[in-house]
Parts: sequence; C-alpha cells; structure tokens
Amino acid sequence: MQTIVGVLRGGPSREHEVSLKTGAAMLANLPEERFTTLDIYIDKNGEWHSHGKPTQPERILRQVDVVLNGLHGEYGEDGEVQKLLERFGVPYSGADSFGSYLAMHKLMAKARAKEVGLLTPESRFAGRAEESGEVARDVIRSFHQPVVVKPIGWGSSVGVSIVGGYAPVLAAIERLFADGASGVLIEELIRGKEATAGVVEGLRGEALYALPPIEIVPPESDFFSYDAKYSGGSREICPGRFSRVATEELKCAAKAIHRAFGLRHYSRSDFIVMPKGIYYLETNTLPGLTTESLLPKSLAASGVKFADFLEHLVNLALGR
Repeated sequence: MQTIVGVLRGGPSREHEVSLKTGAAMLANLPEERFTTLDIYIDKNGEWHSHGKPTQPERILRQVDVVLNGLHGEYGEDGEVQKLLERFGVPYSGADSFGSYLAMHKLMAKARAKEVGLLTPESRFAGRAEESGEVARDVIRSFHQPVVVKPIGWGSSVGVSIVGGYAPVLAAIERLFADGASGVLIEELIRGKEATAGVVEGLRGEALYALPPIEIVPPESDFFSYDAKYSGGSREICPGRFSRVATEELKCAAKAIHRAFGLRHYSRSDFIVMPKGIYYLETNTLPGLTTESLLPKSLAASGVKFADFLEHLVNLALGR
C-alpha cells in the first residue's frame, strides 16, 4: 500500500511564490512507485485548498499519512503550521514548532549561537517602532557604516538592507515596522566570503551528515538579497573555494547550530568566512528546494539524488 504524502506549499508569507516552486519540486520528484501525493495549497490569506477547492485543514490532514512541508517564511517556518500539524497528530518533515520558532527569531537565534561558541556580528535591537530613533543613533555611534538592517522574523533575506548614516538607517528601521515587522535587528557588516552549509540527519549512516559548503558570490552591486537569491544573478560555487580548515569549521558549525536549536531532519545555515574566524548569520529550517536553491546543489555535489533525498525526508518524518 502506498504512503499518501501531503505537500504543503504557498502560504501567507512574503515567500509565497518561492514556496510554490519548492512544493512543485517535491510533487514532481517524489517516486511515484512508492508514494501517492496530495497537493495542499495555502493561499496568501492562509486558507487551505485541496483539489482546487477551499477546505478546512483537518479535512485534508485526515487524508494523508505524512506531510512534506514546503512552506517558507512566516506561518511555515516560525512554528505556526507545525503547531497545527502536531495538534492533529500528523507526522511532518522539518523542525518541530519550538525549533522552528527559535531559528526564525533572529535575536534568540543569535543568543543561542553565542552560547555554543559561535561568532556572531555585533548588533542592536529595536523591539518597537517608538525606539527607532534612539536605536539608530546608538548604531551610528557604535558601528562602522554601513550596517545590515533586517526584520527578526522573515526569511530569504526579505526586507534586509545595507545602509549607512543616521537618516538611511532610521528610514530602513521605520520601513520594516511599517511593513509589519515585529522587531528589527541592526548588525555590523561583516565583510568576507559568504557561505552556506547544509546538514541532513541519518544520511549515509551518519547521525548528522554535513553537505559540502557552498560559496556564494553575489552581484557586485548587491549582497545575497532576496532578488539575488532567485534571479540567477549570484554565482554559487559548490564545493566552495574554502581552505580545508574553513570547510571543516563550516560543517562543524552547521552541525552545532542544528543540534543547539533542537532541529529535525535537515537545515541549512549561513555564515561569513573571514581570516579571523567564521561568523554565524542565520539558519533555514526549511531550505528552499527550487532549481535555484542551494540545498539541492549541495545534495548533487554529494552524489545524492533529489528523489532519494525526498524519500529520506518522508522516512525521517515517519520515524522509519
């Protein structure tokens, strides 16, 4: 009897379109001889759909044995949909609700990374729009310019900007609050090689298998922004051109943060490699799986077929 796999995609986040592509990749590559798939679409208002019709989540979830979570950003990666799946007792891929929340909250994630000995950029935090001016002034006094301004709870570099000077920094903070950010993190800009490193549980007989780290070379006029990620404008070199020591440090750091957050199944963490050390930036608990995404490139470089990886995720979710 075939396993019925529900694939969640879409969602109410700013990464809706990317999630559609991740879900489409899952649906297209799950081995048909082993699995029956159910395309579960969540629209931008958060309404669930099955077979093209809106319906209640519990009605859909009663039809599946397991869920592959292809959502990104808010609702999909911050623990909200995970709590729903847990409430209905449906096995699913990726981090649980608490691990998802911890990794998505950039301020809490930084604190946890420091606890396990990882370097992170110095930062300031604005928790309310009313604090914007005071925090901007502190940033100008404390950090070399420009700095990185980012929302604490969005993914894929959505809303991230690199700006310098009081007025631009203040404007960037205020813009994020106006767009609905629950808090704004301002970090010193660390210049070095951008890197990302993925890990997969239970692969090739290892409790936590480290994939080859990727070196990211954004366009000269940009950093690894949302547009640079998905426009094809960035160069992504896998394996990255890192020293043997740096490569091993990246792998160890990706494993350390996966364990520190209590994540499950797979994750991908971002770093900056400098001569004086490796700086942790953030972790993706549900890395993109589109044709432009980084994790599939690491899998391919390791000789792991994408279909085999998806089957592995299903088995992990089912506890096999």
